[in-house]
Amino acid sequence: MMVGELYHESRPGMGTVFDLYLYAVGPGQAQELFDLAFDEIERLEATLSNRKATSEIARVNREARVAWVITDPETFALLRRAREHGRATDGAFDITIGRLMRTWGFFRQEGRLPSPDEIEASRAGWPLLLLDEATRAVGFASPAVELDLGGIGKGYALDRVAELWREHGVTAALLVAGSSSIVALGAPPGKAGWTVRVPHPLDRSTIAATSVRDGAVSTSGSYEKFFRAQGKSYCHILDPRTGWPVQGMWQTTVVAANATDAEALSTALFVLGPAGAPRLLDDADAAAFVVAEGMKVTRFRWREASA
Repeated sequence: MMVGELYHESRPGMGTVFDLYLYAVGPGQAQELFDLAFDEIERLEATLSNRKATSEIARVNREARVAWVITDPETFALLRRAREHGRATDGAFDITIGRLMRTWGFFRQEGRLPSPDEIEASRAGWPLLLLDEATRAVGFASPAVELDLGGIGKGYALDRVAELWREHGVTAALLVAGSSSIVALGAPPGKAGWTVRVPHPLDRSTIAATSVRDGAVSTSGSYEKFFRAQGKSYCHILDPRTGWPVQGMWQTTVVAANATDAEALSTALFVLGPAGAPRLLDDADAAAFVVAEGMKVTRFRWREASA
């Protein structure tokens, strides 16, 4: 059983910063594991980013508009999983919103207020993503479809690193992507789990905390990317069903079995609001801490830990 000392390394990737912590037997072993992890993150960014012209997702976006595209098993499996989240959340989570995100200016890191006609022309929907299981082929049923895996890509990368580290004997590690996605592998020596703190949506102090062991946490917030137009604030989290940014929500934090699902669920919960949480979280066996506008806090199965 690997225990050893706690080591930490931080590197940029997928448009954010990954902070990885692990218990290893000596700095040499730790460095090998960090290199393994960041190589995997780099590989996945090269595969899943829709902003890299050479990525597999960029190729699918280009070619699936006119013909079926056969993709690799890993990419196809992730698209199938994302599409299932679209179905399970009634479209509150949807990876076909790439064109819609572009219309709102969020790919350029500067928002703009589009016209209703522009929004309507950019709307797609998860049923328009066609998947052929027999051939691993991907098709688009509408020219409005553009895949954007930004909502689950970082979580999937964390899950993959955790899987690799388990295979190499790691029994305790904390993997963090941009502070919004976290995987807790095992627990620190003598602890029941890793303490994960939830940031306050206004000042980033700690508003809640929970203990996680062999699970994941994802936080979605309106403060991450937003712009103001005509006296109103518009956040980067869109409601795929309407094409407009979500209003009335500040932050959602979800605890789930893995980071891929936690990311999809935190986004869907942000769109659905507290009223949609019971069914969403019961189906996924997940917990949540929700902050609506005006600091209205709602907890679902949330287990508070000492901060």
